[in-house]
Amino acid sequence: MSVKNEKFLIETNGLTDIIDLTLKIGDVVKQSAKGLNDGNDVKNAVVHIFSPGSTVSITTTEYEPGLIKDIPEILDELIPMEKAYHHDKTWHDGNGYAHLRASIIGNGISVPFINGELELGTWQQVVLIDFDNKPRTRSVIVQIVY
Repeated sequence: MSVKNEKFLIETNGLTDIIDLTLKIGDVVKQSAKGLNDGNDVKNAVVHIFSPGSTVSITTTEYEPGLIKDIPEILDELIPMEKAYHHDKTWHDGNGYAHLRASIIGNGISVPFINGELELGTWQQVVLIDFDNKPRTRSVIVQIVY
């Protein structure tokens, strides 16, 4: 088994900003897989996508306008931004809600890479969701295991 690591940065607006990473991830994997297997392109692998940080998530969804509105709305009902959280009392940074949202959704996923393509459903995209209360520059790590 071998591993290839790639990393890129993405600018976010925070406040449950949802960004479609699917094409970028696909490009990174295809470019990185060239010639890795004794000079041949890797066609089958496991791709792990991860974003370091405790207020950011990586997940999949159908990236369409309705869901891009629905996701923040349901999270505002479940974990409202304006509620006083213990984290905020400790750190006074007002982003306790962001930590909770990211903890529930998670900050990494694995996607099969089969016959040179990410194996996603027809309406499934890989997204980064930045929950923090300010714009951020986020790192996205793409690890190819083959």
